[in-house]
Amino acid sequence: MTTRERIDHPKVQWGLVIHGGVGVIPPNQMTPEMDADYRRVLTESLQAGFDAMKGGGTAVDAVVESIGVMEDSVIFNAGRGGNFNSDGVVSLDASIMVGSTLEAGAVAGVSDIRHPIELARRIMEECPHVMLAGTGAEEFARTVGIESTPADFFFTQRRWDDLQAAKKREASGDVSPNTVDMDAPAGAAGAEPPSGLDFGTSEAELKDNSGTVGAVALDASGTLVAGTSTGGTANKKWGRIGDSPIIGSGTYAGSHCGVSCTGWGEYFIRHAVAHDIQARMAYLGISLRESTHQVIMEKLEAERRGLGGACAMDRDGHIEMIFNTRGMYRGWVDQEGRIQVAIY
Repeated sequence: MTTRERIDHPKVQWGLVIHGGVGVIPPNQMTPEMDADYRRVLTESLQAGFDAMKGGGTAVDAVVESIGVMEDSVIFNAGRGGNFNSDGVVSLDASIMVGSTLEAGAVAGVSDIRHPIELARRIMEECPHVMLAGTGAEEFARTVGIESTPADFFFTQRRWDDLQAAKKREASGDVSPNTVDMDAPAGAAGAEPPSGLDFGTSEAELKDNSGTVGAVALDASGTLVAGTSTGGTANKKWGRIGDSPIIGSGTYAGSHCGVSCTGWGEYFIRHAVAHDIQARMAYLGISLRESTHQVIMEKLEAERRGLGGACAMDRDGHIEMIFNTRGMYRGWVDQEGRIQVAIY
């Protein structure tokens, strides 16, 4: 059992909390150089979000800037570092939501967008619809001035090797073609797959893989915003979409809190996890800490062992970073610019 790394869960006047997925590299495989790289990018992401708000920007600006840093890093499964689907294409999803207005934007299955979180924002702000997908979303991107990014920009040997490993496991019958999220943890005892599908995980599936990225920001005006971005699962088929672009499942911001999730997407969709955390606070009058614990550590654990985590912040600035796995890339920054990051 990995010892959980200590990190404060503060109350901020304004600030940002982020995650980089729960698919952490096992401690015995994490070199000092890799550890430093993850912590550096997490810190840069938090700094970008802080700089946006300190410079007079909104929580929307902070979420987009923060997630954009992780989308540009090849070590996270989002943007440039996204997983390849079964056709060898990087297919990306993202969503964003504003708690005070319930405005939201989401994009799914795009392959030529460098920053899907930026496109999700433009959908929220400039499109009458909430969610666009595939070539239609890419066409909308052109209309708002987001240029197409060549496919070779998204190629990384690491993710290509992950795809080949996933295909090899599929051919051997070890896993279903509909592979479990790469940011789900390995070997959870007692995990039961959905009816008719084998979602078994293995250490090989998680080696050198990180996951979905997300952020929640509270700005000086008291506005909460949540956003999430992902490359989805390696070797995914049939246009599979996970929870990350689905408002209420992977992302939600309301009057009580903002939430960004990461993990086994099918379970997060079934249980509308992000919205459930907000709803429990609203309907039961419980704290953010109680609500996140009930959903992630109790409900998902009891209900077929839903595996994953979330970063969240409430309207009073309380921060939670919770996961039922061996780790989650995570961190926060407060109004003074103080930053903390952790992995395990």
